[in-house]
Amino acid sequence: MEEEKVILVDTNNKQIGLMPKMEAHEKAVLHRAFSVFILNDNKELMLQQRALHKYHSPGLWTNTCCSHQREGESNIEAGVRRLEEEMGFTTSLKDTISFIYKANFDNGLTEHEYDHVLIGQYDKDPVINPEEVAAWKWMPLEEVKKDLQESPDLYTAWFKIIFDKFYEHITL
Repeated sequence: MEEEKVILVDTNNKQIGLMPKMEAHEKAVLHRAFSVFILNDNKELMLQQRALHKYHSPGLWTNTCCSHQREGESNIEAGVRRLEEEMGFTTSLKDTISFIYKANFDNGLTEHEYDHVLIGQYDKDPVINPEEVAAWKWMPLEEVKKDLQESPDLYTAWFKIIFDKFYEHITL
């Protein structure tokens, strides 16, 4: 099976090529990504704990799901696909903010992403894929904000960056 490819982009999000995912993370090349945030009617955020065997950030808590768009796939299509693959449900998503970030990991890999934040609403329990997700929970936004300050080592690098920007966006 051919390795999944990521979409390489410039700083204006213009596609400039494709590269195998691992190679892009080894070379720290800017590529397109998305992060899904699912809220319920109580304004709680659905968090996932990454599976313990993930090649980076295993066992850390993060947003509902995230991944990379495939060539020809819109941000929304990619988010809906990955939400189903990781969390076992689908819901409507809205494309909100986007920004570039870079995070280095202890294993030598780097996330350098043009990340699109997608927001959705859902009130039921997910049916998690254990290959992707170790656990999940609903958490009030204020508690997430507080826990990120008190226990930052429990969360993924990108979630800490995104939540800071995302929090301001959703609490307007």
